[in-house]
Amino acid sequence: MSSHSKPRQILVTSALPYANGSIHLGHMLEYIQTDMWVRFQKLRGNQCIYVCADDAHGSAIMLRAEKEGITSEQLIDNVKAEHTADFADFLVNFDNYHSTHSEENRELSALIYERLKDAGHISTRSVTQYFDPEKEMFLADRFIKGTCPKCASEDQYGDNCEKCGATYEPTELKDPRSAISGATPILKDSKHFFFRLQDFSDMLKEWTRSGALQDAVANKIAEWLDSGLQEWDISRDAPYFGFEIPGEPGKYFYVWLDAPVGYMASFKNLCERRPELSFDAFWNTDSEAELYHFIGKDIVNFHALFWPAMLEGANFRKPTGINVHGYLTVNGQKMSKSRGTFIKARTYLDHLSPEYLRYYYAAKLSRGVEDLDLSLDDFVQKVNSDLVGKVVNIASRCAGFIHKGNGGVMVAANPAPELTDAFVAAAPSIADAYEKRDFSRAMREIMGLADKANAYIADKAPWALNKVEGKQAEVQEICALGINLFRQLVIFLKPVLPKLAADAEAFLNVPELTWDSHTKLLADHQLNAFTPLLTRIEPAKIQAMVDASKEDLEAAATETTPAAATNGNGELAKDPIAPEIDFNTFAAVDLRVALIEKAEFVEGADKLLRLTLDIGDAKRNVFSGIKSAYPDPSKLEGKLTLYVANLAARKMKFGLSEGMVLAAGPGGDEIYLLSPDAGAKPGQRVK
Repeated sequence: MSSHSKPRQILVTSALPYANGSIHLGHMLEYIQTDMWVRFQKLRGNQCIYVCADDAHGSAIMLRAEKEGITSEQLIDNVKAEHTADFADFLVNFDNYHSTHSEENRELSALIYERLKDAGHISTRSVTQYFDPEKEMFLADRFIKGTCPKCASEDQYGDNCEKCGATYEPTELKDPRSAISGATPILKDSKHFFFRLQDFSDMLKEWTRSGALQDAVANKIAEWLDSGLQEWDISRDAPYFGFEIPGEPGKYFYVWLDAPVGYMASFKNLCERRPELSFDAFWNTDSEAELYHFIGKDIVNFHALFWPAMLEGANFRKPTGINVHGYLTVNGQKMSKSRGTFIKARTYLDHLSPEYLRYYYAAKLSRGVEDLDLSLDDFVQKVNSDLVGKVVNIASRCAGFIHKGNGGVMVAANPAPELTDAFVAAAPSIADAYEKRDFSRAMREIMGLADKANAYIADKAPWALNKVEGKQAEVQEICALGINLFRQLVIFLKPVLPKLAADAEAFLNVPELTWDSHTKLLADHQLNAFTPLLTRIEPAKIQAMVDASKEDLEAAATETTPAAATNGNGELAKDPIAPEIDFNTFAAVDLRVALIEKAEFVEGADKLLRLTLDIGDAKRNVFSGIKSAYPDPSKLEGKLTLYVANLAARKMKFGLSEGMVLAAGPGGDEIYLLSPDAGAKPGQRVK
């Protein structure tokens, strides 16, 4: 945007994180991507408003709260506090962060439903579903387990088999059981409410090809449109944590009905505190404002089919664009808890600067929907090379000469106007890359400029020139130009590295930099003292983060697993019945009787005990997440337990864990070591 054009009005959202768990680096990809785009728009002088909220409804939240002995409201408040702290520390700057469990969302959800109903887009019919007679609740597909009707694999979910890939109705499962109580479910009829999505088929065929979606996403949506749209079930029966459907006691809006309405509700909540904002100006059908949603590819159908149809039917405006990204992999694979690459946002922040990850994501993000890989080795190399070795290096090379040789005052000189002209000439292309969310292109072009600046300084070698009699004035000119080039790079990087930009502004002794600032040069200007703006990533910090992620998992798994073996790997079965293995696989497990010689607390670990084991011919050290069940670990000493002797040892931040001990229990504070019958001896193999 030029300084003469009219500022744009833009409302931006990211997908709402579910209020049932911690934010991890896969989540952060989306929020960082969105935040960088929003910061770019604000840097250009546009009115760009970024809102989000916790997605706070659904059976899963209700059940977790019940398990923890707190109310659903207490659970979502606790999770929201954690989420907002993580986002703030990753420098994600929301204009408002709200909750879908709000009065604004209740009112808007009811309004949209009533408008859809009045227009004939809501239908009702009886649905036969499984019902848990113990919990007295209808069961969603994911809360039903049983034997696959196609391949006879046990312990499969109610809608698909993880072993053979078959899909089916929950009623087709053999030997079904409730995953919540273990009871055998019964079939029961219930009145359900449906949104007639098919009423909007023609509109959606046109809108999805209007440029609002990336081509790959539009092509995927076309497959659903061409196969014919079906009615969408928007109701759930009590007990359910959510909003009751107006006039329908015991019937609740399905979480995906009110979740996207949360975008509107968060903005409405902001409007109530900022009177210069108008809700109608952004959401009415005649709105001239722009509306963009940033989402992952796993929720495209909700945002590109259900959501625009709901808005159309309720007489609200539709999104200008839906920007879809791929998944995050780490080291070329899905994030792994056992490998320590399932990394929580907070675990990362405990070890590394948020701006390292912000830059790496920017350097890898294109405007497509391809998955992005966080290669930890490449991460270290790229951050150290680009940010420390190229960008910050310019300032650190030049600042000292200006402070020592001229009292920190930059002289008015431009010894290489072709270089400053090249920087200014590159700005429109960099801005275009930002606008199109092609962050990787923007970073390549910015680093190309940094290479030119470093090449110029290396060629002039002010450190050598400063030793030559009569060349000190030339040194000041070279270094003043270097600082000006650094300042221009900081402007271009400011959407990605806001803290670096703020620290650079303090060093440069300048007001807050805007995009248009890049056309000007500092002259006869006093600098403040230079302090290192970024330091290199030490590989040891990466390893510490990975190790801490393994520990995080071990503690969490011990907390939530009904019955499991526990060890430093944290590889615990998530369900009472694990996937089937053959006899040879089982026979390879070296299971032995072990004598607990010593049991002690582990300093700095909330869940772990350190066990020193005698297995007959050797001594082993094992960390086990059973601390809560044994407040006095010394009482374990002298007891026998069962030990997996041939499990690979794993290095933890507390030491080496050499194998696994077996434990069982319902979870929480009740995870107890298994013991053999009397007569067993340390070192004996279990047959």
